[in-house]
Amino acid sequence: MAFTLIVKGFADGEFIPKRNTCDGEDSSPALEWSNEPQGTNSFALIMEDPDAPVGTWNHWLLWDLAAHLHALSDGFRPGTVGSSGNNDFGQQGYGGPCPPKGPGSHRYYFTLYAVDRPALGLPPGANRQDLDRALKGRVLAQTQYMGRYGRGR
Repeated sequence: MAFTLIVKGFADGEFIPKRNTCDGEDSSPALEWSNEPQGTNSFALIMEDPDAPVGTWNHWLLWDLAAHLHALSDGFRPGTVGSSGNNDFGQQGYGGPCPPKGPGSHRYYFTLYAVDRPALGLPPGANRQDLDRALKGRVLAQTQYMGRYGRGR
């Protein structure tokens, strides 16, 4: 079976519930994953919006999630497990979808990485570029789940 990520509360490619956005509670959704490859020693997660007007916007950066973990509960808070980076809102932890008001919707990709080492050596608050550098050559597999969100007029 393939390495798989499921984001609870919406089907892959469908709309993210309001409670998980800036228009609701801005609470992270629950995640579950399975079938990571042999040799996985930790996981890393990136949630990003490639449709942001300023270019890709990073909403959530997590790494050093222990290999025995296969889920994160909804409303995950930094410091619970693993390490959290600074999102593009300038905060550690989850920053929910918050596209500009207007027609259409943005895509939000949750990408989970199976990593070959238990720790990447990054301090809490590291940014996306730091995480990308630390992951280089360390990813055994990755899986992705996509949700959409739009704010109308």
